[in-house]
Amino acid sequence: MKDELARIRAGLGDRLRILAHHYQNDSIVRHADILGDSLELARRIDGLEAKYIVFCGVHFMAETAAILALDGQEVHTPDVTASCVMAEMAPAPLAEEVLRRLTANGARIIPLTYVNSSAAVKALCGRHGGSVCTSANAPVMLRWALDQGDGVLFLPDANLGKNTANILGLDESRIMRLDVRDKGRKVRPAEPSRSLYLWPGLCAIHAKFHPERIGKIRREHPEARILVHPECNPEVVNMADGAGSTTFLIRETEAAPDGSTLFIGTEWNLVNRLQAMHPGKTIRPLRDVLCSNMGKVTEEKLLRLLKNLDRMPPVRVDESIAEPARLALDRMLRICR
Repeated sequence: MKDELARIRAGLGDRLRILAHHYQNDSIVRHADILGDSLELARRIDGLEAKYIVFCGVHFMAETAAILALDGQEVHTPDVTASCVMAEMAPAPLAEEVLRRLTANGARIIPLTYVNSSAAVKALCGRHGGSVCTSANAPVMLRWALDQGDGVLFLPDANLGKNTANILGLDESRIMRLDVRDKGRKVRPAEPSRSLYLWPGLCAIHAKFHPERIGKIRREHPEARILVHPECNPEVVNMADGAGSTTFLIRETEAAPDGSTLFIGTEWNLVNRLQAMHPGKTIRPLRDVLCSNMGKVTEEKLLRLLKNLDRMPPVRVDESIAEPARLALDRMLRICR
């Protein structure tokens, strides 16, 4: 398959670009023209001139690429069923209802969504003066959003929202974790004493890292440095030696001297790749966890897609959603140049 994929890619030449997220398996990463986290990949879309953009990741990432792509470009993904549990925790109609209830008293609440969300939720943010963030730029974007109105609705990841608020020094009393059950009926109008309203979503992968595991590593490997992703529980983040985006984790690993021991709390594929890239260091996962949705993208599916590119329907986002979603994304890309 590797050789056949190489032949097809050579035939397509500059008409094809393959983008892959860091959480993809090595069998996919080896075919990528661009490898990155959500922010890096979003930034690169605008400069691509290829007719075909193949996005190897989960579906919301392909949606984002389709929103940012130029006229005449087609965005494809090897498996359209590769979803995201976190993104599905914030259905757009419910988010719209929650925002309506928060602003019922006239308060200006700015919706800020993590990029791990549907195009429809990004569109909601675009329509209501909000924007998008990634784990890399969340502090910048949350600070921006707080300055725009009376408060911020941060969705869908409560952990990222709380960890980012901690970085900004936002007082605990200013933060409210929402209860969105019963179709949002439990949500009350925004209170002057609150600045940040957290949607109660989470990443099913990063939620598997627990404080007890960090305590055990501290006892058994006192020399080790522990680095985690900010989608982890705030208690885990506070116990770690550092927290940041996938790009942060990669850079910290690269900067560590040979002989170092690092435990990294994020998806296994990235941790495994870092160990292979740095044999002079001991790099271990905080726990072996794989994203099953990222794993749906396989070399076999990529080959099948490339063989049939001219016959495969591209990822499409209706313009009624794409236009306001693009506005939200453009705000982020402009602020975080």
